[in-house]
Amino acid sequence: MTRKVADCRNSPSVMNCSLTISGEEEEVVRAATEHAVSVHGHEDNAELRQMVRGSLQDEKVNA
Repeated sequence: MTRKVADCRNSPSVMNCSLTISGEEEEVVRAATEHAVSVHGHEDNAELRQMVRGSLQDEKVNA
């Protein structure tokens, strides 16, 4: 299974957050959602989780 990456640098933010989270898709969605709520003040709801899931990228493998 392809690992996924959520990178705060790809989202507009007044905080200039540089956090990157990688792992299995469900792990990343859960962790990135928790981060968005606790650090960025978003509300934990289906719309946020859908937005997080839609922003995920495949992790690039260094060979």
